[in-house]
Amino acid sequence: MSDSFDIAIVGAGPAGGHAALSAVKSGLRVVLLDEQAAAGGQVWRCKSTSIVSAPMTPESLAGNTLRKALAESAVTHHHDTRVWDIRREDDQWQLQILKNAKSSQIHARSLILATGAREHVQPVPGWTTPGVIGLAGATALFKQSLTLPGKRTVVSGTGPLVFYVASEIRRLGGTVAAVVTPNSRTDWARVLPAMALQPKLVARGALWVADLMLAGAPILWGHAVSRVSGHDHATGVATRNLARGTDGPSIEADSVCLGHGLIPNIEAAQMLGVPIRHDPALGGWVPEAEPDGRTPVEGLYLCGDGCGIRGVTAAGLQGTLVGARVARDLGKSSPKPSLRPWQRAARFGQAMTALSLPRPDLEALSTDDLILCRCESLTRADIIAEIDTGAASTNAVKSGRRACMGPCGGKYCQSVIATLIADRTGKDAKDIPPPTPRPPLRPIPLGQAAGAFDYDDLPIPKPAPL
Repeated sequence: MSDSFDIAIVGAGPAGGHAALSAVKSGLRVVLLDEQAAAGGQVWRCKSTSIVSAPMTPESLAGNTLRKALAESAVTHHHDTRVWDIRREDDQWQLQILKNAKSSQIHARSLILATGAREHVQPVPGWTTPGVIGLAGATALFKQSLTLPGKRTVVSGTGPLVFYVASEIRRLGGTVAAVVTPNSRTDWARVLPAMALQPKLVARGALWVADLMLAGAPILWGHAVSRVSGHDHATGVATRNLARGTDGPSIEADSVCLGHGLIPNIEAAQMLGVPIRHDPALGGWVPEAEPDGRTPVEGLYLCGDGCGIRGVTAAGLQGTLVGARVARDLGKSSPKPSLRPWQRAARFGQAMTALSLPRPDLEALSTDDLILCRCESLTRADIIAEIDTGAASTNAVKSGRRACMGPCGGKYCQSVIATLIADRTGKDAKDIPPPTPRPPLRPIPLGQAAGAFDYDDLPIPKPAPL
């Protein structure tokens, strides 16, 4: 199968979905590609078809609205579709996709990347123990299948997500053993001016905290999980008071949720030649893109958390901006939405991102036997040894020890490795870019990517005579 469109959009979350709805109004042929079974992305994830009924939440309502709008539009939505390679030839974008276990190609005049973000977890001893999951992973369990991570859970991390996860655990009938957050009350006070921009979200967050306090769930402000105990399964955590540098209470639990903010998924943009820069306020390394999505690469546009962590509201608004911009660039008449709503939402989102800026006191909890690269089972000592023998870049560590070459493609370890390189070499974080991305952008079965062929038909030359 090979289909041609005016615009191809990778990612059907709030940003990609709204970009598609905005662009298709101009009469353009728009295809929306996403790995999930339904649009909505991580934050507006659709419930599993096995869930007969469930209480509506603001996230499910927003997701249902987006899915209904897409279904009623002329957008071609390829769900359960994995985009594993993108190239530009003859002024056309060529996207290699896997759908229904078959490889095919999509062609488009313009390309919008709305690839979202992934979770960052600062490793601590025991973080690979069964029963430990990421905060974002926990939200996927809640939203898709109404599943709890365990019966008694320690929820630890930065920003508002830690309180959302704890509140959802209680709503679904679980027990929150404790909330452990490196953020102090002072950290939250600093972002109050920006929080005032979204009073409804502030009120919702206040309800989460109040519910936890009324339930008697301990909230350890300015603390971090320093170790997860247990062998075959998590049995509890040790904590650390970051301000005092002393041990905090130990807490029994059968599950642990850990998360320390989000990192933009920039691999596709980086592979296609978009320059990147280091901006901790936006989640780390981000591609160069204008508010309306334009990049230095002709025909390539970006929107949403994939070009900087600004939050779900800003992502949806930027999607609308970008869809309209692409339509105009393709010669269609399209309105030019105001930037002000996006700028307002972005200020709030960046204030929340500021609560998850990298912290040396969290990194100091690492030990030499701690596994940093889970795919290749590489410890902190392994990475240090490689750095100390001259590997001064993520590409060098990748080449020498295969770090970032596992199934995750470095998505879980590259930022931690870059921080370690900066620490050992005395460089600044902005001088340690992520490793060079190459296809496949996502793990794929080799047989499916190759497609059906007969070995006898391959043009293999005969060996030369001796």
